[in-house]
Formats: sequence, structure tokens, C-alpha cells
Amino acid sequence: VLDAETKAKPPNLSQDYGDICLAADGFAQVFPEHKYLIVECLREMHYTTGMTGDGVNDAPALKRADVGIAVAGSTDAARAASDIVLTQEGLGTIIHAIEIAREIFQRMSNFITYRIAATLQLLLFFFISIFAFHPEEFAQPEDLDNDTAWPEFFHMPVLMLMLITLLNDGTMITIAYDYAKASPTPNRWNLPVLYLVSSILGLVSCVSSLLLLFWLLDSWNPDGFFQIIGMEGVQYGQIITAIYLKVSVSDFLTLFSARTADKFFWQVRPGLLLFVGCVVALTLSSILSIVWPPSEPDGIPVEGLRHDMELFGFVWFYCIFFWFVQDLCKVLLYKWMSWVDFCSIKSDGVVVLPDSAKKLVHDLDEEMSNAAVQHLASSKV
Repeated sequence: VLDAETKAKPPNLSQDYGDICLAADGFAQVFPEHKYLIVECLREMHYTTGMTGDGVNDAPALKRADVGIAVAGSTDAARAASDIVLTQEGLGTIIHAIEIAREIFQRMSNFITYRIAATLQLLLFFFISIFAFHPEEFAQPEDLDNDTAWPEFFHMPVLMLMLITLLNDGTMITIAYDYAKASPTPNRWNLPVLYLVSSILGLVSCVSSLLLLFWLLDSWNPDGFFQIIGMEGVQYGQIITAIYLKVSVSDFLTLFSARTADKFFWQVRPGLLLFVGCVVALTLSSILSIVWPPSEPDGIPVEGLRHDMELFGFVWFYCIFFWFVQDLCKVLLYKWMSWVDFCSIKSDGVVVLPDSAKKLVHDLDEEMSNAAVQHLASSKV
């Protein structure tokens, strides 16, 4: 097949031999140049190709493959041409390495999904709340004077934002030690799917935070939601603390939804370190929201919820409720993407044979079946 003088590959290698390479389960009695041409043919068709070998005759194919793997005890030439050199006997090490790599990929994907979702929630919530909500326009307690009147626009102290970010980043570190299950097929980055899932998770959290902020600011309205359900009006300092608690809790709960892909959060158990990290972060955020002393950081009144534990419980219940809503939206989104095959999500990591290769496989199967029938008939005679 190689040029007799230049040893160059055929100009139409993948067109002439691509279907054969895809249809065959294996090749026997091949020469070293055949190994190289098989690898080159698959690479021309844009397949990621791996090659294992141990001898000098395998070196050209090992060098040309995307991933060349020299087995234990291989020659120096094979080791020099390979990307990976195995130190243990057998090929089981390759399978183990693939499983570990896919688990690492899952953790990376979970980290990016959570990072985008958490960032979207924080940025969109604080951006929209500053421009859309004007506390001075809502009903306020009657005993307020000019100094304690509610401000013109809603914003939170920088210290609270730093605490949210600090605990958030600390929790994200534990994703590296999370439990992950290797996918049955090779992984690849499907960025449109990743961005869409992250956006849905972040938007649900953001909308729920904006809705809670509106209810809190409207808590002194006789026709407001809080008055209807029998809760008392909330002081402005406690509104700030309640929103801090809501954003913190939603951020940490979102992590459990982001790490399970198309499954519900309870279907994949979290790693012990991740679970402990989230519990610690949630506990610290809850304690801070309760014991925060009356103060005015950045000129903003802040007061803990220790005198209104009913509001503290309501915020926690509210977060858990929307956590389930968020997770349900994520699962339904994955079902929709699978149904419409959004960005080829159903064929991620799956080798899809062209029609010509499928026809060749069908023809070869028929020939083998006919040959088996003829052999059986001749043996009976």
C-alpha cells in the first residue's frame, strides 16, 4: 500500500480503506506498515486513536497514534515512541486509567457547572435587585424617622458578599474529592449543554431570591404575602440578613444538583469530604444569620434573626422547596435535550458509523452467514 520508493501513504487512504477499518473487529498477520496505515486512516477520519505495542515494529504506529501506550517489558524504541509506558503486566492498567480519567472529567464538569450557576445567581440577583427594588417605595413600620427610613435602593454590605464568596470557594475545593462514577462512553466537552444546564440552575436560584426579596420588602403591606400567611412585618436589618441566608443556602444546595447531571440529587451519593464541607458552610452561614449583632456596615443596617426564628425557619424551608424545583427543572431539561438531541447529546462519546460502513458490516455479516450455511450443508453431505 505504501509507495515503493517514497514510502508515502496513499493519497485517498481514508476514502479507499476507511470503511474496512471501521467495520473490522481486528486485523491478523499485518506488517508494521499496515499498523501505521490503520492508525493513520482512523486519524484521517477524525477519530481519536489509541495504540498499544511492545516491539520495534510497533513504533511507527505508536508514534502516530493520539495516545501511544507501550506495555510492560517493551523495547526501548517502543517506549521512546509512546506517550504512556505501563509498568505493570497486562492491559488491565489501561482500563483502570481510563476509568480514573473519566471520573476526573466528571468532577471537572461538575465544578464548572456549579461555578457558572453560582456566579450567575450572585451577579444577576445583585444586579437586578439594585435597579429593580426601591425599599423606600414599600410600606414601612410607622415608628421610623428620617434616620432609620428605608434606603432608596437595595444593596448588601461588602462583608456579607465576602463571606458568601469565601464559604462558596471553600466548598468548591471539596469537589475534587467528590464521589464520581465513570461514564460508560468516552467524554468530550459539550459546552452548549454545560452552559444551558448551568444557566437553568442559576436562574431558578436567582428568581427565587428575587421573589423572596420582594415578599420581605412587602411584608408590612396588609395585603402582602407575609401578612396573608400570618407572619409579621420584617425590619430592614433583618431583611438584609434573611437575604444573606437565602443566597448562601441556595448556593450550597445548588452544588448537590450540579454534581448529578441528568439524575436527581439523591440518586448519586456525595463524597464524604464534600458533604462535610457543605454542612460546615451551611452551619456557619446559619449561625451568622442568627447571631449577627445590630450594626451598620457600609452604612447599611444589619440585624440577626435571633429575635425572629420564625423567619429563619421560613427562609430555610423556602430554600429547600426551591432546591427541589431547581433539581426538577434540571432533570426535565436533560430529558428535553435528549428528546430533541440537543447539540448531539445522545451521541456524546459514541462512535457513529457512516452509512457506507454500516452497509459493509451488513454485507460481511451476510457473507459469513451464507458461508456458515454452505459449510454446514457440505458437512452433512
